[in-house]
Amino acid sequence: MYIAPSMLSADFNNLAQSIRMVEEAGADYLHIDIMDGDFVPNISFGPMLYQGLRAQSKLVFDVHMMVTNPERYVDQVVKAGADVVTVHVEATPHIHRALQLIKAAGAKAGVVINPGTSVAAIEAVLGQVDQVLVMTVNPGFGGQAFIPATLDKVRQLADLRQKQGYSYLIEVDGGVNDKTAADCLAAGADILVAGSYVFGHSDPVQAIQTLKDLA
Repeated sequence: MYIAPSMLSADFNNLAQSIRMVEEAGADYLHIDIMDGDFVPNISFGPMLYQGLRAQSKLVFDVHMMVTNPERYVDQVVKAGADVVTVHVEATPHIHRALQLIKAAGAKAGVVINPGTSVAAIEAVLGQVDQVLVMTVNPGFGGQAFIPATLDKVRQLADLRQKQGYSYLIEVDGGVNDKTAADCLAAGADILVAGSYVFGHSDPVQAIQTLKDLA
């Protein structure tokens, strides 16, 4: 099991310090949300911001692209330091090509589905991805409540992985805390994205340890 604190909830006045803190606390990934204000009704940072942090951290940079036609930006996202790039099946009519471009650029490739999207929508590409991200809230904003029905998709993905011999990791993002995380892990999740729960906690180090103790 891997813990991926979400940079979107970090202290933007002290980003380097925040990242160093979660890394020392035992986090495995840094989840980085890129939003364009089109695919989701919000705008966040771009590759230039996390490029400056790349040399200061050994964490896996897990870049979640919430942008329309993500294939336009794959090269610059990977060059900035992304280790894993995940793209939404809802954001492009060319999901297979987008995943190919990510791998050709030298990063691991992942596909993302929204709460309203079925696992069937991505079955055709499951054999070529390294990661599948199940959104457990609607994308675009932090601090939302976990949607329990999304756990069915985690179970489906875990079942398909076993039956087909796939090797992707299953990631969940949205409303993850010490209570919902246990349900996610029981359903088959491997990576827990936690933003508000970690960075909004009175003791972020303890928050990460609490999640790790669930493994």
